[in-house]
Amino acid sequence: MKELLLIMCAYLIGSIPTALIISKKYFSIDIRDYGSGNMGATNTFRVLGKKYGTIVMCFDIFKGMLAVGLFYLMPSYLQHINSLERTNFMIGLGLSAVLGHVFPIWANFKGGKGVATLFGMIVAIQPLIALSCVGVFLLVLFLTRYVSLSSILAGIMLPISVLWIWNEHEPLYRLFALLVAVLIIITHQKNIGKLLKGMENRVPILKHRDKRKTRNK
Repeated sequence: MKELLLIMCAYLIGSIPTALIISKKYFSIDIRDYGSGNMGATNTFRVLGKKYGTIVMCFDIFKGMLAVGLFYLMPSYLQHINSLERTNFMIGLGLSAVLGHVFPIWANFKGGKGVATLFGMIVAIQPLIALSCVGVFLLVLFLTRYVSLSSILAGIMLPISVLWIWNEHEPLYRLFALLVAVLIIITHQKNIGKLLKGMENRVPILKHRDKRKTRNK
C-alpha cells in the first residue's frame, strides 16, 4: 500500500509543469501554443531562449531524481541495497514521474516528451550510465545544436551502456533500457522527419560559433 502511495506521489512530482509555469509567469503565454507545442525543455529553448530552457531542463531532471529518491522513505528496501525489489521499485518510481511529465494532471494531461525527467531518473538509479548518456547528448548538441537529435542519440546510448559497456545483469533494467530507446525514437518521429528534410530548428546556443564560421567564409 505504501509503495502505491509513493508511486502516486512520483507521478504528481513528474506532473509539475515547469515550462508552463515559467512561460505564464514571465511571458504571459502558454508554451504549448508555440513551437512544437510540447511542454518540455527543447521547446522552451526554442521559444523562450537558453536561460529559461536551461532552467526548465534542470528542474525536469530534478523531478526524475526526486521521484526515485522517494525510495528512501521505505526502510525495508534500504536493508536490501542490491536486491531485485529495490531496482524494480526505483524504476517504477522513475517511470511514474516520466508518465506524469508526459501526461501532467496539473496541465490537462498535455506535457512534454519526458527525456529530461527520464535522464534524472537514470542519474538516481545508475549515475555512471547516466554520465555516458549525457556525454553523448552534450557532444551532439555542441556539434549540431539539435536538441532532438542529441536526445535520440543519448537515448540509444542507454541500452548500449546497459547491455554492453557496463554489462548490467538485471533483466528488468536491460529491458527498461531497450524500451526507453524505442520510446524516445517514437516520441521524436516528427523531429526525425524534420531532421531528414533539414527543417528542424536549432536551439539558440553557441551562436557566436556560427557567426565566426560565417565571417571566415
